[in-house]
Amino acid sequence: MTLNKSIYLRATKPDVWAYLTDPEKLAIWFHKPAKTLAAGDTYEMFGTTSGDKLMWGEVLKADPYDHLSYTFTIGPMGDAVSTVTWTLEDVPGGTRLSLVHEGLPAGEEAFGLTLALDKGWDDHLARMRADAHQE
Repeated sequence: MTLNKSIYLRATKPDVWAYLTDPEKLAIWFHKPAKTLAAGDTYEMFGTTSGDKLMWGEVLKADPYDHLSYTFTIGPMGDAVSTVTWTLEDVPGGTRLSLVHEGLPAGEEAFGLTLALDKGWDDHLARMRADAHQE
Protein backbone atom coordinates (compact mmCIF):
# COMPACT_ATOMS: atom_id res chain seq x y z
CA MET A 1 0.00 0.00 0.00
CA THR A 2 1.24 3.50 -0.84
CA LEU A 3 0.13 6.94 0.35
CA ASN A 4 0.81 10.01 -1.83
CA LYS A 5 0.49 13.62 -0.66
CA SER A 6 1.49 17.00 -2.09
CA ILE A 7 1.25 20.47 -0.62
CA TYR A 8 2.36 23.91 -1.71
CA LEU A 9 4.24 26.11 0.74
CA ARG A 10 5.03 29.81 0.59
CA ALA A 11 8.63 29.01 1.59
CA THR A 12 11.97 28.39 -0.09
CA LYS A 13 13.32 24.89 -0.59
CA PRO A 14 16.00 25.46 2.12
CA ASP A 15 13.26 26.52 4.56
CA VAL A 16 11.13 23.48 3.71
CA TRP A 17 14.23 21.24 4.02
CA ALA A 18 14.67 22.53 7.57
CA TYR A 19 11.10 21.41 8.39
CA LEU A 20 12.06 17.91 7.21
CA THR A 21 15.46 17.53 8.87
CA ASP A 22 15.97 19.97 11.77
CA PRO A 23 14.85 18.65 15.18
CA GLU A 24 13.40 22.00 16.31
CA LYS A 25 11.42 22.45 13.08
CA LEU A 26 10.28 18.80 13.08
CA ALA A 27 8.98 19.28 16.64
CA ILE A 28 6.64 22.01 15.38
CA TRP A 29 4.71 19.84 12.93
CA PHE A 30 5.73 16.20 13.44
CA HIS A 31 7.87 14.40 16.03
CA LYS A 32 11.27 15.41 17.40
CA PRO A 33 14.44 13.43 16.67
CA ALA A 34 17.49 13.75 18.90
CA LYS A 35 19.62 15.05 16.01
CA THR A 36 19.37 16.43 12.48
CA LEU A 37 18.39 13.77 9.92
CA ALA A 38 21.38 12.91 7.70
CA ALA A 39 22.04 10.15 5.14
CA GLY A 40 23.26 6.90 6.64
CA ASP A 41 22.16 7.74 10.18
CA THR A 42 19.58 5.86 12.20
CA TYR A 43 16.96 7.98 13.92
CA GLU A 44 14.27 7.86 16.57
CA MET A 45 11.50 10.44 16.86
CA PHE A 46 9.77 11.27 20.10
CA GLY A 47 6.42 12.81 21.00
CA THR A 48 6.86 16.51 21.75
CA THR A 49 4.56 16.32 24.77
CA SER A 50 4.80 12.68 25.85
CA GLY A 51 8.51 12.14 25.19
CA ASP A 52 7.60 8.60 24.07
CA LYS A 53 9.46 7.02 21.15
CA LEU A 54 6.92 7.10 18.33
CA MET A 55 8.86 6.14 15.21
CA TRP A 56 12.30 5.01 14.12
CA GLY A 57 14.33 3.99 11.11
CA GLU A 58 17.32 4.88 8.95
CA VAL A 59 17.89 7.85 6.67
CA LEU A 60 18.49 6.31 3.24
CA LYS A 61 19.05 9.46 1.17
CA ALA A 62 19.43 13.14 2.01
CA ASP A 63 20.09 15.40 -0.97
CA PRO A 64 19.71 18.86 0.58
CA TYR A 65 16.78 20.85 -0.75
CA ASP A 66 15.68 18.15 -3.23
CA HIS A 67 15.07 14.65 -1.80
CA LEU A 68 14.89 12.96 1.59
CA SER A 69 14.12 9.28 2.09
CA TYR A 70 14.01 7.19 5.26
CA THR A 71 12.64 3.93 6.55
CA PHE A 72 9.62 4.36 8.79
CA THR A 73 8.42 2.04 11.54
CA ILE A 74 5.89 2.64 14.30
CA GLY A 75 4.68 0.30 17.04
CA PRO A 76 1.33 -0.54 15.38
CA MET A 77 3.22 -1.81 12.31
CA GLY A 78 4.91 -4.59 14.26
CA ASP A 79 8.02 -5.70 12.38
CA ALA A 80 6.93 -4.09 9.10
CA VAL A 81 9.20 -1.40 7.65
CA SER A 82 7.93 1.17 5.18
CA THR A 83 9.70 3.99 3.33
CA VAL A 84 8.94 7.72 3.32
CA THR A 85 10.29 9.81 0.43
CA TRP A 86 10.02 13.60 0.27
CA THR A 87 10.59 15.57 -2.95
CA LEU A 88 10.93 19.36 -3.01
CA GLU A 89 10.30 21.31 -6.21
CA ASP A 90 10.60 25.03 -6.89
CA VAL A 91 7.33 26.59 -8.02
CA PRO A 92 6.56 30.28 -8.63
CA GLY A 93 6.17 31.77 -5.14
CA GLY A 94 7.36 28.80 -3.11
CA THR A 95 7.88 25.05 -2.97
CA ARG A 96 5.82 21.99 -3.87
CA LEU A 97 6.46 19.29 -1.26
CA SER A 98 5.52 15.74 -2.23
CA LEU A 99 5.38 12.69 0.02
CA VAL A 100 5.36 9.03 -1.02
CA HIS A 101 4.90 6.61 1.90
CA GLU A 102 5.26 3.13 0.46
CA GLY A 103 5.59 -0.44 1.62
CA LEU A 104 2.76 -0.16 4.13
CA PRO A 105 1.10 -3.37 5.28
CA ALA A 106 -1.61 -4.30 2.78
CA GLY A 107 -4.90 -6.13 3.06
CA GLU A 108 -8.20 -5.56 4.75
CA GLU A 109 -6.80 -6.22 8.22
CA ALA A 110 -4.20 -3.44 7.74
CA PHE A 111 -6.64 -0.88 6.28
CA GLY A 112 -7.27 0.73 9.67
CA LEU A 113 -3.55 1.50 9.94
CA THR A 114 -3.58 2.96 6.41
CA LEU A 115 -6.52 5.20 7.31
CA ALA A 116 -4.78 6.36 10.50
CA LEU A 117 -1.54 7.16 8.67
CA ASP A 118 -3.44 8.91 5.86
CA LYS A 119 -5.19 11.18 8.37
CA GLY A 120 -1.99 11.59 10.39
CA TRP A 121 -0.03 12.85 7.39
CA ASP A 122 -2.85 15.28 6.55
CA ASP A 123 -2.81 16.64 10.11
CA HIS A 124 1.00 16.90 10.23
CA LEU A 125 1.23 18.63 6.84
CA ALA A 126 -1.47 21.10 7.86
CA ARG A 127 0.63 22.04 10.91
CA MET A 128 3.71 22.48 8.71
CA ARG A 129 1.75 24.72 6.32
CA ALA A 130 0.33 26.80 9.19
CA ASP A 131 3.79 27.37 10.66
CA ALA A 132 5.52 28.06 7.33
CA HIS A 133 2.87 30.58 6.31
CA GLN A 134 2.96 32.59 9.55
CA GLU A 135 6.55 33.72 9.04
